[in-house]
Amino acid sequence: MRTSPTLAASANAADGDAAGGDRRRATRALCALNFFMADMQAGIGPFLGVFLQQRGWQPGAIGSVMTAGGVAGMLMTVPAGAFIDHTARKRWVVVITGICTVLASFLILWSQAGLVVTVSQVATAIAGAAIGPAVAGITLGVVRQRGFNAQNGRNQAWNHAGNMVGAALSGWLGFRYGMPAIFFLAALFGVFAILSVLAIPERTIDHRAARGLEGPHDGKAGAAADEGQAQGLRTLLQNRPLLILAAALACFHLGNGAMLPLYGLAVVGAGKGNPAMFTALTVVVAQAVMIVTALAAMRLSATRGYWLVMLVSFASLPLRGAIAGSVIDSWGVWPVQALDGIGAGLQSVAVPGLVACLLDGTGRVNVGQGAVMTVQGLGASLSPAIGGWLAQLFGYQVAFYVLGGFALASLALWIGFAALLRPACAGVCEPRAGGPLAAGASS
Repeated sequence: MRTSPTLAASANAADGDAAGGDRRRATRALCALNFFMADMQAGIGPFLGVFLQQRGWQPGAIGSVMTAGGVAGMLMTVPAGAFIDHTARKRWVVVITGICTVLASFLILWSQAGLVVTVSQVATAIAGAAIGPAVAGITLGVVRQRGFNAQNGRNQAWNHAGNMVGAALSGWLGFRYGMPAIFFLAALFGVFAILSVLAIPERTIDHRAARGLEGPHDGKAGAAADEGQAQGLRTLLQNRPLLILAAALACFHLGNGAMLPLYGLAVVGAGKGNPAMFTALTVVVAQAVMIVTALAAMRLSATRGYWLVMLVSFASLPLRGAIAGSVIDSWGVWPVQALDGIGAGLQSVAVPGLVACLLDGTGRVNVGQGAVMTVQGLGASLSPAIGGWLAQLFGYQVAFYVLGGFALASLALWIGFAALLRPACAGVCEPRAGGPLAAGASS
């Protein structure tokens, strides 16, 4: 029996409507996931310094345990990215690491002994190293390369909104019921994050697209996809714009990583703010600005390219350090954290989008995300120890000036290699059959 053209067309239309409905459901669930995972992932993080300070810890020791966690996370980002590239269980990576993050945070509530706090920070950082690439991979698998910039911008806006709401609630709960209430809020957000990721239909995730390979196997791309991590690492080392990006981010985060917790310690230590409420305000101000800048970065990168977006983000930190060192007072949170929102908000959209663009067609997008996070994490993990000991030995003012100055190296790299970087960063790329981005992709 032959099927009539009308019936076939109707069946195809129904299939298309169903696929479109699944895609819309997946993108909505991605936004919800990014909202709830923000507080789950951060947990006690922004409040950790003040929490430990109340229990007799010194700035140097606080910075050292934060650095231990940062180093552990840094070492895990490339293996985590490689695993995300290969696994078809990306949703369960988010579920398992989310549970581990919440349990690790509760360790600190149980005991504030040095070893326990260190283990908690290491476990949290390792889980965080997997969550980031997993969510980026799921996003790329759902919307593909063509839709990644726009969806990633929406993801980041919702993530910053989640951080803002979570910090505001944490500040209120900490003020009303004490700091331990913050742990329970993080656990509640974790439950909703798990429900959100499970709401993404598995059939909507194209796992080839999720690693930067779209379309049918073309031989070359398929081979690159199957050779394993070594081939991926060679691809990264041959990509000069990617290496420059990673180095510039390392310098930036060497200064930026300690700014938020150190400013909270400085103001609270001077008796000019309630510990829970002021720490919450530092996060709320930054995240509110990040919502706006993430949406602006999504549009600016599509029209003017990523180079300008990254340049502005790097320029924000020296100014932030100068203001933080000059204004150690409760009202200083507004300019200091607004500049944090500009820098981090722009990078939250530009960095994943640029990495996905530079490595499009290689099958190594998530390894690349992990590699950039590793180098970036090197700076971020060292920052709390450097900032903490500078503050303890020379005072908070000197610490802020030095930390802000590290971003001058980022600006020098970004401007100095502008001739190479501008073509590679020139807007949102289109999906390709295979091979890295042509402009400046290899030495």
